[in-house]
Amino acid sequence: MSQTPFEQAGSLRIGTVDFVSPDEIKVALDIEAPESVALHADGPRPFPRVNGYLLISVDEAFLVGQVEWLTVERSAFPKRRGMQDFGLVDLPYPLRKLRLNPLGTIRTQAADGQYVFRRGADTLPSVGATVVLPTESQLRSIVESGERRRVKIGLSPLAGDAEVCIDPNRLFGRHLAVLGNTGSGKSCSVAGLIRWSLEQAKQERDEGRPNARFIVLDPNGEYSRAFGGDDPVKARIFKVDPAEGEFALKVPLWFWNSAEWCSFTQASTRTQRPLLRRALREVKAGRVGVSEPTQEERKLGLRRYLSSRVITIQRDLRSGAIQRDESKFGFRLKAIANDLEHRHEEFPDCGLDSIVQAIETACDATFKRFVERSTGEMVEYYRAFTENQVNQIVEALRASLDGLEGIIYQEGPSEDVPLPFNGTDLADHLEILADQENVSQYLDFLVARMRTFLSDPKMRAVIGGTDSITLEKWLQDYIGTDNAEGGCVSVIDLSLVPTEVVHVVTAVIARMTFEALQRHVKVNGVTLPTVLVMEEAHTFIKRYREDVENQDAATICCQVFERIAREGRKFGLGLVLSSQRPSELSPTVLSQCNTFLLHRISNDRDQELVHRLVPDNLQGLLRELPSLPSQSAILLGWASELPVLVKMNDLPKSQQPRSDDPEFWGVWVGKDEEGNPISRKVDWELLAQNWQGKMDYNET
Repeated sequence: MSQTPFEQAGSLRIGTVDFVSPDEIKVALDIEAPESVALHADGPRPFPRVNGYLLISVDEAFLVGQVEWLTVERSAFPKRRGMQDFGLVDLPYPLRKLRLNPLGTIRTQAADGQYVFRRGADTLPSVGATVVLPTESQLRSIVESGERRRVKIGLSPLAGDAEVCIDPNRLFGRHLAVLGNTGSGKSCSVAGLIRWSLEQAKQERDEGRPNARFIVLDPNGEYSRAFGGDDPVKARIFKVDPAEGEFALKVPLWFWNSAEWCSFTQASTRTQRPLLRRALREVKAGRVGVSEPTQEERKLGLRRYLSSRVITIQRDLRSGAIQRDESKFGFRLKAIANDLEHRHEEFPDCGLDSIVQAIETACDATFKRFVERSTGEMVEYYRAFTENQVNQIVEALRASLDGLEGIIYQEGPSEDVPLPFNGTDLADHLEILADQENVSQYLDFLVARMRTFLSDPKMRAVIGGTDSITLEKWLQDYIGTDNAEGGCVSVIDLSLVPTEVVHVVTAVIARMTFEALQRHVKVNGVTLPTVLVMEEAHTFIKRYREDVENQDAATICCQVFERIAREGRKFGLGLVLSSQRPSELSPTVLSQCNTFLLHRISNDRDQELVHRLVPDNLQGLLRELPSLPSQSAILLGWASELPVLVKMNDLPKSQQPRSDDPEFWGVWVGKDEEGNPISRKVDWELLAQNWQGKMDYNET
């Protein structure tokens, strides 16, 4: 016989509300409430556990609360429901209490009688309100709430194994952070989210491959195995030493912008960086090896010369050097006059003769000579100059500078435009510019470092030359062709990239992807949705000091991802971060992530950071982080209607990233858990030849 709604609610009742606040509700459990399993018409129901769900009757709906803690208080008298005989003497009895965090409300739809969950609570319950266990259908309506539940990622063990599904628009559109300790299942979760999304898209697409684009930056070479299969996840694998079916990793040096070049060469801000940027502009314009400056360049050099002399003369005038060090000042003026006399023939119309005349007039008026009686030598010196004499020289210099106004030195395209050039040409041209500007002593070490890096065979294999790859081909290979015909996933294996350039290479790939999508929006008016996955994000998106003058390659790399985190959504670029040390991540990037998938986190600093990312009323849920088993995680944020504990879907061994724990015991005893033999042969001679470049990786 079916129960009425009131009878059913009565059979599920476990207590009453004892305390109410906007972010906390305390419940006093009835003495008759079961301890572990509740029996009612729907069958056995597990009693509330930490992070489980309970319902509180509010008006015509139920308020959904998540259990944060349970406790026992001692009471002299039990508080029974119903009729009581006050003549009886009861012994002390333990009273159970729990605390709930309000999450939202569920209501019954009039049309089909199904429950609908909505985040947030319009009305809070009053003291004495009934607290009940949710039914199976109510539990599922809580966890399986929300629209566009397109991709199943796992089950909720605290909600009767209800399916946890996500909307890729929410998950990837506003950035995702997957955080957890080593071995907690982060890599499998990232690989699974990509695979499950593509498989579901394949099912719903009428024909062809999903028009999706995932770019996985893989520092440890884990994901080659995860995406080595065929449809719908056809991956392009890029490596330094590719095997058959894989592609050579190419990030040409002419892709690099000026900031990346400056960090790579460690150029100082005063002299080296301006000349390096000028050299980049000129080699990209095709002006390589030009030792003789043009007429415009010579005029520009003259303008720089006159400007610097105005500055130094005015400085001496303010400091009193024209009277204190009059001889030094006079001989310095005479040297300026000699320099300008030589340039007068080349620039007859620039007013240099008036400057020479002003200098000679002042020097003639102050010049003196006499014969030293003791030695018989002629002594020449200058008396103190007057302020009026010096001002006349400055006015003549400024008049000449006014005549040089309007000179525009066209140095070619921007140094940040990806135009092909050769690294050796850049080093050669930088030396020529250093000689022209008479600053060779400041650039010798920079050029030497540049030549050393460019001559490294491992470096050349990655940064290549002008003919290694075109910009169009690179965009097709790494981001994807039209309709993703070449595959939906690009796995970029960074494990063998030289340490000196790994941060620069990572920054260039991320920046080129971002700027390509920017230009796609500009040209086509619509976005091209793409997801950039950064594994081991704490290494490449690490917090840095902003007050450092010369920023290194790691800082430049982090700044690229900060820009993507702030602006990527507008251009269709989603960001997925995977990290085992969230406390080391850039706060800017982490604050822009709207969804978090939290695996087991044991470190105190990392737990503190994660706790600051979520509202105060959800802190209890995160207390379970240190004890989460592998493959389990807490999903919270924009992609989830409510925070939920998820047991992620299983991934076959062949689809898991290569991040297994080392099999010490199996190697020691020569067999695995199933009894299959394990062999580890060691050939150090072969490895040494490979290491020293005497044998290609593919030959092994």
